[in-house]
Amino acid sequence: MAVTIREVARRAGVSISTVSRALSGQQRVRAENLRKVQQIVNQIEFCPSAVAKSLVSRTANAICLVLPKPTAKWVSNPFFMELIRGIVARANRSNYDIIISSGASEQEELKEVSRLFRGGRVDGAILLSSRKEDAVIDFMKMNGYPFVLIGRSDKYDGIWSVDTDNRAAAGGAVNHLVTMGHKRIGFVSGPSNLVVSVDRMEGYKRALRENGLTWHPEWVFEGELLLNSGYRSLSYFMNQPDRPTALVVYDDLVALGVIRALNKLEIKVPDDLALVSFNNIPLAELSIPPISSIDIGIYHLGDTAAQVFIQNMQHANSEFGGPKRLIIPHELIVRESSMIPIHIF
Repeated sequence: MAVTIREVARRAGVSISTVSRALSGQQRVRAENLRKVQQIVNQIEFCPSAVAKSLVSRTANAICLVLPKPTAKWVSNPFFMELIRGIVARANRSNYDIIISSGASEQEELKEVSRLFRGGRVDGAILLSSRKEDAVIDFMKMNGYPFVLIGRSDKYDGIWSVDTDNRAAAGGAVNHLVTMGHKRIGFVSGPSNLVVSVDRMEGYKRALRENGLTWHPEWVFEGELLLNSGYRSLSYFMNQPDRPTALVVYDDLVALGVIRALNKLEIKVPDDLALVSFNNIPLAELSIPPISSIDIGIYHLGDTAAQVFIQNMQHANSEFGGPKRLIIPHELIVRESSMIPIHIF
């Protein structure tokens, strides 16, 4: 027979409401009563019903993770897997469940998120990316639902967010290549509707100006288009009269695809083209050659986002202090792909 919260209260000699407050982590429990409850719970290995807890606390103790569309593409990216690992680890320590939500289109994504919130299945959300026009963020703001954004909103100030300084990071990649002797530096960008892509592009262009270099629009390619059109685009890119001698690439997976295509064209990295990328996933170090990559602290991003969300929920009836926008430090990990080439100058 299952042990109920009533039985825990009887054995501990306290009220049912005291047990409920103790199990939900609320502050309003005397230390002696908390000790008694914890002792009984440990003795009988009591696990409170999630439904019962939600009825008492009026919370679901669940966080919705909103993945970018399409789900299959992003789930295969080690960046998102590491990000989710950081979120889940923090959530588990605070007894929060995770529900992952996405959709094949932005409309499906919004419909699924709306269903979860209106059904009371989640307390709030962590959004794993930000579009320039984002219907999910609009929905959350309009309805007053708690959420934390991993990234930056182009539209709303004052929302809780955890991010990398992507402009500074992209600028650091350019500065590194300049110190390696490069003056013709191209850029492989991310999807143009994502705020992170815009920020990295702006950081790249600003660093060029600060180093007295000229921005050439013909040296900028969108990563997905470059890979989808394959070797033909890369061949055209590499056969420009004054082609770049180095590239900043917005993502390690795209950088791996670029290197693979360059190998087919018998173009060597870094001898013929140097390369710096973002995210520092494990595959970057295993690549041939190993890729210089900006470590943005992916796990730390996820862990911090979950921590901020949970702290906000715990202070739901009072103002939680601290900055609304948290920046996770980044670091350029220099590897062979951006070492000084022998014969390009």
